[in-house]
Amino acid sequence: MTGAGPGPRRSSARSREALLRAATELFSERGYDRTTIREIGERAGVDPALIARYFGSKPLLYVAVLRAEHGDSAPDDLLTEPRLREVAERAERRGPVPLLRVAVQPLSDEAAQDATRAALQARLVEPLRTRFAREGRDRPGLRADILVAAVAGVLLARHSGAFEDLAEAEMDEVVDVLLETLDAGATDAAQHRHPQQ
Repeated sequence: MTGAGPGPRRSSARSREALLRAATELFSERGYDRTTIREIGERAGVDPALIARYFGSKPLLYVAVLRAEHGDSAPDDLLTEPRLREVAERAERRGPVPLLRVAVQPLSDEAAQDATRAALQARLVEPLRTRFAREGRDRPGLRADILVAAVAGVLLARHSGAFEDLAEAEMDEVVDVLLETLDAGATDAAQHRHPQQ
């Protein structure tokens, strides 16, 4: 009887970890959309049906990948250049991921929708809301929502094919223009609130 209990639990933990590792690798290599559940299972060496058992769905697996990569610590906000570059480069590598999609269109799976929205709030919106509140800006939550929606829209639009210059630009150029635009908007707003006398 001794030793019988830990075996299946240990095996479950190994399978879950293998799926998480395989998903992280494949999302980075092929992008979110081009990675299938079957491929994740094959790379992990386990039955792909275990994704539903351990994570619930592919979008929820993506949220688990984010947590595994970044932990629960609050990231820098999107007005910090390295953070905006990190988010843009991740979107470029992985394609239109659930975290960006949920900003503009609801996901069909309710559990995935809730988890992805929570991750969006924690990873992108809340750091900006905190910054704007600390700076004494009015309506910090609305400001954060608008800025995250704008960034998500730009990064998703890059993959839509609707905007030729945006699709052809290097990601560094896109981030540079985004930063200039966001900085100009903040400067204009500050001048509007405190006009020179």
